[in-house]
Amino acid sequence: MKLLRYLANLGYGSRREVAAMFGDGRVADARGATLYADDGLGDALTHADVRIDGATLDPAPGAVLRLHKPVGFTCSTRDRGRVVYDLLPSRFRLRQPVIAPVGRLDRDTSGLLLLTDDGALLHRITSPRTHLPKIYEATLAQDLHGDEAALFAGGTLLLDGETTPLRPAQMDVLGARAARLTLTEGRYHQVRRMFAACGNRVVTLHRSRVGGLGLGDLEAGCWRVLAVDETVRLFDWP
Repeated sequence: MKLLRYLANLGYGSRREVAAMFGDGRVADARGATLYADDGLGDALTHADVRIDGATLDPAPGAVLRLHKPVGFTCSTRDRGRVVYDLLPSRFRLRQPVIAPVGRLDRDTSGLLLLTDDGALLHRITSPRTHLPKIYEATLAQDLHGDEAALFAGGTLLLDGETTPLRPAQMDVLGARAARLTLTEGRYHQVRRMFAACGNRVVTLHRSRVGGLGLGDLEAGCWRVLAVDETVRLFDWP
C-alpha cells in the first residue's frame, strides 16, 4: 500500500492533508531519510520504520488496545458528554477501519475495555460460542440474601423482558454488600439486571478481567497496546 493512503487510513488526516505532510518533509524513515507519498510498505519499508516529525507511528492495523475505562465515559463516538475516544489520541476516531470497543461497558461501569480494528478478532471475542469469561466486582445497595449464588448458577434465571434464561454464572461473596461475578455472556446491563431480579441494586460495577487478561497496573483513564502474547492470553484461562 502506498504510504499516503496508509497514513490517511491511520487517521493522520485526509489524503490532501497527508500529501502536504510529505511535501513539508515531515515523513521520514528511522534513519531520518525523507520518504515520499508514492513510497510503499513492503519488505524494505515497514510500519515500524516510518516516522512523522520524528515520532513513531500510531499502532499498526490489527492492534488491540487495553483501556482502563473510568466511570462517566460511554463506549461511543457520537454520544453527548465524555466518550472513551476522549481518552485516546484524537486521530483514532479517523482511522479506517475504526478502532472499535469489543463489547461495551455502560457509562456507570469502570474497568477493562478492549478496542481493536481487527474484525475477525472482535467477532471471536464477542461470539457466544467462545464462552469467554468476564469478571465483574459489584457493590450493592442492600445486604445479600444468601441465595443469589445458587440462583445465578442454576441456569434458570429469566431477566425481565427476555424469553431465554441466562447461562449459569459464578458468584463469589466479597462482603455483606459486595460480590464478584463471572459471566460467559454479555446481555444488556446483565449484572445490574441480575441483582435487580433479586430485589437489590448495583451501586458500583467494575470489570476486572476478560478471559485470561486483567488490567494489571494500568491506571484509570490509561491505555496501551497489547503485545501478541497478551492477545493470545485472552483465550487462555483456567
